[in-house]
Amino acid sequence: MRARLFWPLLMLLWGLSTLWDRFWLGLDQRLPSWDQADYLNSAMDHGRALGLLPGGGWQGWQALLDHSPKIPPLASLVNGTVMAVAGDHPDQAAWSLSLWFALLLLGVALWGRQLGGPALGLLAGLFCVLSPGLAEWRVDYVLEIPLCAGCVWALWLLGRWLRPGGASWAAALTAALAMAAALLIKQSALLMLLGPAIWTVLVGWRERRRRWQLLASLGLVLAVVAPWLGHNLITVIGGTNRATLESAAREGDPNATSLAGWLWYPRRLPQLVGTVPLVGGFAGAILALCRRFKPTGDEAWLWGVLLSGWLLTTLSPNKDSRYLAPLLPLVALLLARGWLVLSAAVRPALRWPLIGGGLLLSMASTLHGRQQALLTAPPFPQPLPAIVAAVQDADPERLRTLIVVPSRPQLNQHSISYYGRRQGGGLVGRQLGSSRADIKPALDQAELVLLATGAQGSVRRSAARFSEAIRTSGLFQLQDSWPRPEGGTYELWVRSSTAPQPVPFEQRFPALAAGLAQGPAGLDPVFAAVGTEHQLDGHRRYQQQVSHEALKRLEADPHDEEALWSLALLAVLQNRPLEADQWFERLQQLDSSRPWPAAYRAVVLTAAGHLWHATAVADAASRQTPSAVLMGLADLSAVLGAQLWRLPSALQTIPSAVTAVEEKLSPPESGR
Repeated sequence: MRARLFWPLLMLLWGLSTLWDRFWLGLDQRLPSWDQADYLNSAMDHGRALGLLPGGGWQGWQALLDHSPKIPPLASLVNGTVMAVAGDHPDQAAWSLSLWFALLLLGVALWGRQLGGPALGLLAGLFCVLSPGLAEWRVDYVLEIPLCAGCVWALWLLGRWLRPGGASWAAALTAALAMAAALLIKQSALLMLLGPAIWTVLVGWRERRRRWQLLASLGLVLAVVAPWLGHNLITVIGGTNRATLESAAREGDPNATSLAGWLWYPRRLPQLVGTVPLVGGFAGAILALCRRFKPTGDEAWLWGVLLSGWLLTTLSPNKDSRYLAPLLPLVALLLARGWLVLSAAVRPALRWPLIGGGLLLSMASTLHGRQQALLTAPPFPQPLPAIVAAVQDADPERLRTLIVVPSRPQLNQHSISYYGRRQGGGLVGRQLGSSRADIKPALDQAELVLLATGAQGSVRRSAARFSEAIRTSGLFQLQDSWPRPEGGTYELWVRSSTAPQPVPFEQRFPALAAGLAQGPAGLDPVFAAVGTEHQLDGHRRYQQQVSHEALKRLEADPHDEEALWSLALLAVLQNRPLEADQWFERLQQLDSSRPWPAAYRAVVLTAAGHLWHATAVADAASRQTPSAVLMGLADLSAVLGAQLWRLPSALQTIPSAVTAVEEKLSPPESGR
């Protein structure tokens, strides 16, 4: 193939795939499901925080990082920017996926051209276009296509730096930026990058001329990732635990100690890659092995990163086909190599019919899969736009919270929030009804509730009791109803004008916050009440009012403990650990004999990464007021801060601290 045709053919490949994707989106009128609506909301949040979308504005870096507590922000920043240009309808927002796929195609084609010439690069790109898995994710608003693009570029550039003669400062820093970008798209990029990164460190450290480049690159990755990770460390750990360990246990995924766990992903490879590319690629690989071909150089690197990624992905507890996505472009490169080996082994007259026939069969298979997805669509769409319009009425920008009890793939609290905030709208959806404890707060405070007759979706049976309580309370009246495609109706219930007005949460907040002075015993009622309030008021409007009133009280009395506890708790809820430390410090100064202000200081300083400061605070407080909790916190922050000589002490004090906290949470039963 002539080299000058490489770029025109690559652009044609992306253009045709984009035309097909836009055509398919026009046919598919299903609303975004749970994950898709959540990612659309994240893109809108970031677009608003950048001041690019109506309903928001720039409020600083901390406020921007607040919008990505569990998932890194890079994809949402890009997607929100595209949304500002293309529009905020889900089909318009999907233009960002086309741009990410262009980046993916470019990376695969350039890697393939380096590996075996322009033909290999273009064939690998074509296999990416025809891959059933990638074809599905190109029109599905999830993070798999951005993640694939980030990982391909990071691994390719890392391999280029490791090549003989490739150790330049430009190559090192470019690879570092690509790795940081991949990690800032989704945490699961670590499954693909960890093994190659460790290998790069081991190999690069041997050469003196690479060492400084290696150290600078590691520093650059940390400098780019640290602001987001440090700001959201606690929620990232909690979210990762729920998404991997808890989700795997709940769904019964096979683990790596079983044969089923090791065969889980290989069994799904044909439906993600396509049977025809897989068969031809394997045939070419077997032919190469018969010729005693051994991968070296660039090809050995490709095999190494693929096997490393597959191993770590298999070891991950949570099993889902989407976790295999970053491996598919690498598989496409190897299959393209196998197809070229196979075509070179046949007679020239059969070469092009073999490749052309294989591609046509692969294309037909992928198109059939996409057609089947359309055939499984519901008979008519969920009435989501009509529900949102009815709630917003003539004032769409007004801040409202709709309690959503049913949870269906295309109608849930996330999709309500997205459609309710389009074009600067102020409606958000929140879910209640999964617990009996939700009933009283909803009856006392909820203004708008969406109920359903028939199957409730993913929520528990308690949703039926919750719905019955709303209908029979006499506090709400039915405003409107809509048919459901799965049968039954949706019902919009609105608080009656004659119903008693609830006590505003901002009036109850100071007393709740002051309960923190009791230590662990005061935590559960505080956070239970706050958690429920955040569902009832998705905009958290009480926070500004509480802050204003507390600061006003401190002006009159700098020693007002209730105001100080209110401001400290607000800072914790807003993920401002250093600000919380200042308020806890003032409480500690008012009465240094109490252990809990110092304990809270140690916790928030640890969360902020100020580990040595946390150790100093806990050590000083425990000397003045001996406490098992303070001693455990001091040793914990010390060990996390690399003071490893305190590890023997930590092995004793941390269990004692946990026991002390448990005793506070569960007081001994009274005698009978």
